[in-house]
Parts: sequence; structure tokens; C-alpha cells
Amino acid sequence: MPIETIFDTMEYGTAPEDRSVALQWIANHGGLIGPYVNGAFAPARDDLAIRNPATGEKLAGMTLCTKDEVTEAVQSARAAQPDWQKAGGAARARVLYALARLMQKHARLLAVMESLDNGKPIRESRDIDIPLAIRHFYHHAGHAQLMPSALSDRVALGVCGQIIPWNFPLLMLAWKIAPALAMGNTVVLKPAEYTPMTAMIFADICSQAGVPPGVVNIVTGDGSTGAALVDATVDKIAFTGSTSVGRQIQEATAGSGKSLTLELGGKSPYIVFDDADIDSAVEGLVDAIWFNQGQVCCAGSRLLIHEAIADDFHNRLKARMDKLRIGDPLDKSIDVGAIVDPIQLQQIQALVQANTAGQTYHAQTPVPEGCFYPPTLITGLHPADTLMQEEIFGPVLVSTTFRTPAEAVEIANNSKYGLAATLWTENINLALEIAPKLVAGVVWVNATNLFDAAAGFGGTRESGFGREGGWEGLQAYSKPRQPLPEPAQVTPFTGQGAAADDIDRTAKLFIGGKQARPDGGYSQAIFGPKGQLLGHAPIANRKDIRNAVQAQLACGWGKTTGHLRAQILYYLAENLAAQTNRFAERLDAMT
Repeated sequence: MPIETIFDTMEYGTAPEDRSVALQWIANHGGLIGPYVNGAFAPARDDLAIRNPATGEKLAGMTLCTKDEVTEAVQSARAAQPDWQKAGGAARARVLYALARLMQKHARLLAVMESLDNGKPIRESRDIDIPLAIRHFYHHAGHAQLMPSALSDRVALGVCGQIIPWNFPLLMLAWKIAPALAMGNTVVLKPAEYTPMTAMIFADICSQAGVPPGVVNIVTGDGSTGAALVDATVDKIAFTGSTSVGRQIQEATAGSGKSLTLELGGKSPYIVFDDADIDSAVEGLVDAIWFNQGQVCCAGSRLLIHEAIADDFHNRLKARMDKLRIGDPLDKSIDVGAIVDPIQLQQIQALVQANTAGQTYHAQTPVPEGCFYPPTLITGLHPADTLMQEEIFGPVLVSTTFRTPAEAVEIANNSKYGLAATLWTENINLALEIAPKLVAGVVWVNATNLFDAAAGFGGTRESGFGREGGWEGLQAYSKPRQPLPEPAQVTPFTGQGAAADDIDRTAKLFIGGKQARPDGGYSQAIFGPKGQLLGHAPIANRKDIRNAVQAQLACGWGKTTGHLRAQILYYLAENLAAQTNRFAERLDAMT
């Protein structure tokens, strides 16, 4: 019998992971979880129910932290930060190493709790999420050790407010807390309201690892708790979540002086050229879109397939979809687990049901009752269709075709997001040509979802800004040891003509990013209302105007990202603020 036939006829039995270890931990805490502040758990309340998405059963009750409770956590972090920074890199490294080792010792508990709380298959939490979270603490322990020599010119920001999502609860915690502690910051972290359980186990581990009181604080709750943390007197906000909430946070922190990094949504292209290894590309796509039920910000949710192989690729993909197994997340033979919450399931269903374009194919595999959704493929869509543009955040793949590499790039970049992209081709020259043209923070070639603590991860456009991990991530949790010097102050003109110790300078034109003398060489004297000479201004002629227009047309300002333009405008505003007196005096002298 051919081996393919053997696999097709095999019956898979259940192989459930023992959940008693996680349920016992919950019972030991009285069935309630609440804030962890100043090195201890505060009394918990049953304000919100934490449920197992696969069964709907209540796991624990959770405290909805108030604004006062958030303020208390921030004050605890503020009081602890000077001593934590003064402790030095070696001392911080020892604590981070201790956290990593204890997380390894409790890896089984963390993995089971993650699957109970989030609904992801135990194989993913056990073999991917937990080991990578541990890796971040080990990696950043090394950075802490090296900070006095490798980053001697940088110091901690202070107190960091951190808000993480529900799709990778412990891994996102590690992405945020590990670099912050390594650089000498203290933190107040708010886990997602659906998935706080592994964060609470981590708090328990902090007490065992000897983390000084106040260095790590965790507040529980919903969006109102997160809003209170954003408004609190912290030095930085780090947020991972939806673009809409990220936009609100950016508006709330604008002008506050708080450092801000945002890792937001995505609609990442998965581009397959006609020379690709199709079977490998199919298997990679399964990992790209149906890993964690598609609840991944960088999921390869837009399939861009070369027209010549589209039918063959789709047929092979459907056959592979039909083999995916859906069920109890604690079953070690399951490929697709539960959607995190009925509200999220309803949003996925509404988006798919509202679509009238293309052809929809649901995997022909048994789907349990409850919070589950089958792997879905929608083909024949136009690049501008709603499902090609909007993030679904579920196990739904949308597909379109292209004919040329240039068209593939154009379709891939036809998105408001810019988080990640994947290329599949056997032609390395083609990959090297295409990859730099893609608007994405991360580009994978013949692979997908490759992460490491040493590699920075982040996006552009409406996928946010800033990086998590690596040297780039450390910059977001530190600042220059010495503040940047104030811009030089120029003494304004006063009286009749320039003062004896002033140099008479005639202003120049500003064209193409640099100062230029007027083509005609003429200037005119500028006098104040009392007749005093303020200086000389250049007189532009037709050639100067032409040069200015050509420079404007060639600058490409309209093609830059909104984030880049915002950075430049903030930089201008900072310099204007630093020279307030100079501008005020000049305006007064002129008017």
C-alpha cells in the first residue's frame, strides 16, 4: 500500500496533556488573580471571568484594576527604579538569568496554562512560545551584562508602561519585560483581559527569582485599565495590539514627552513565484496563516500566487487544508485550536459572510462545537477587495494572482500595513531584487515566522514603529546618557544696524534641502516698525522659483510613510520649542 494511502486511512487518537498542574496552580491562588505590585500579589476580586475558549468553562476570576490601583503600581515602579539602575548590569543579568531558568523549570505549567487560557494547540505553546520567551530572557541577560561596556553612552528611560495582546501572552510579555529590565528600567505591565494567566505565573516566578520589589508590576483588567496606564506618569508606553487602539494611544501620548513604540496589525503578503518548490511553499503557508488559528499580526494572510501555477497551488493547498485537525488545544495531535473568545469568532464570521467576491473554500475536516472556525481559503479576489485589505485576524486566507514580479510588488505594497512579507522562489537573484522593494519591516525568503531574540521585529505604515528584540529593541528602552545640547541661540538684531560684535549676514534661500544664494544676487534691507535694520533678505528671480519647484517635485515627500513625516514634524517642533525666545524676540522686532 502506498505510504500516502496509509496516512489517509490512519485514525488519530487523542493524546491530551494533563491540565491538573495548571488547575492546581489556580486553586492554590483561591481561584482569583489580581495585581502584582511591589513584589506581592494584592487581594484579588472576581470582577471579570477568565474562560477556557475551547470549552467556555471559567478558569478564574480577575480583578479589574482601577485608576488608583494603576497609580499605586506606577509609584512602586518609580520608587524602585533608581536602585535597580544603580545595581549595575551584572546584578540585573543575574536576575534575568534566574527568571529564564525558573521559566524553564516551570515550562510545562506555563505551556498548559497558555493553551487553556488562549486556545492555541499545546504543541505550539510547548515547542514555540515558551522556549522563545525563555530565549528572550537569556539573550537580554547577556545585554544587561554587556551594557556598561557596549552601551556605556546610554541609560534607562525610567518607568515603562507595557500593554500586550492575547495572541501570544507570555511571548509578548518576554518581548517587553526582558529588554526593559536589562537596560535598568522598571515596568508596569497590563496583560490582555482574555489571557492574563501566564502573566500571573510569571509574577509568581519573579518572587522566586529574587526580582527586587517594585521592579516588575502587573495590573489586570480591560481597556479601561490600559487607558489608565497610558495616562499615568510613566516614561514610556510600549503597546502591541490593534491599529485602532494604537492610534488612540499615539494621540493620548502626543506632546507628553513619553517615549512610544507601537507594534500593530498587518495584512502580510505571501508571494509564490512559478519557480518555487510548491510543496514547500504550501507547507510554509500552512504555518504562515493557520499557526495560532491565524491570530498572528504577521500572518501571511494575503496569498499572491503566480498566475501560471495558481490552479495547481490552490488544489494542493486545499488537499493540505483537509488534513488539518481541529479540536481540544491540549490534544497533542491537534493542528488548529480554539478562537480566543466568542467575540473574536463573531468578527471573523461577519467579515467572511459579508464577502460576496471570489470563491470560498472551508477545510473539509470535522469542526467541534464552540469557539472554533475551520481553515478557510477565498480565491479569485481583486487586490482592492475588502478582505484583501482588512485584517481578519483568524484562520482565513485570501488569494489573488499576478503575472510579473513588478505586478507582485505593486499588489504586495497595496496595503495600509507594512509588518512582514514572505517570498518563495528558487531564484536567489529574483529574491534579492524583490525583497528591498517590499514595504515591510521583516521579509522572509523561502521560510516564514522565523523569530529570534537577537533579531529586531517591527513594522511600518499602520503596522506601527519601533522594534522588539536585538540591538534595535534596546534603543527603545534606553536614552543617551547626556541630554542633547540646546540649539545655539543667535542674538537678535537690536537698534540701528548690527551691533559692533555681530557679523552682518545676508539670509539665503532654502531650496532642495540646502541654503542657496539668489541667482540674481540681489537682496533687500528689512527694517522694524521703529526703523531699525533687522537684516537683509534675498530677492528670488524666475530661476530660483524654477529650482524650488523642481526640488519639490523630486523630493518624494508624498511617498514617504506617515510615521516618517510625523518624526520630522516632531523634530521641527522640538527645535522650535528650544528656540522659543529667539523667535519671540524676532517677531517682536519685526512687528
